[in-house]
Amino acid sequence: MVKKREARIPVTAGSGNVFADIGLPEPDEELTKAQLASHIRQAIKRKRLTQVAAAAHMGIDQPKVSALLNGRLANFSSDRLMRLLTALGQDVEITVRAKPRSRAHGRIRVVGEARA
Repeated sequence: MVKKREARIPVTAGSGNVFADIGLPEPDEELTKAQLASHIRQAIKRKRLTQVAAAAHMGIDQPKVSALLNGRLANFSSDRLMRLLTALGQDVEITVRAKPRSRAHGRIRVVGEARA
């Protein structure tokens, strides 16, 4: 059996924020919204809600739930997404603390696991 030489594909390490890597404005905000939307999706899935039922829980219409679940977040602020999480029975905690000296700028992170 003769081995073919595999072509090498160049790989660039990411920064940890795909929105920054592709050059979007406000990449930290975009990442935060994506993470919050992911927690909303998880809560809806755990509660086994249809889009119509999820809409009723969150006080929005079904097309907005569809947009949210499909990652179309342009019409959602982080604040609104946090309110939707609380409407689904999730606690949202915000902790503010000094950044480490090793980092030039502060950051926003969404951590923890949503619970049904």
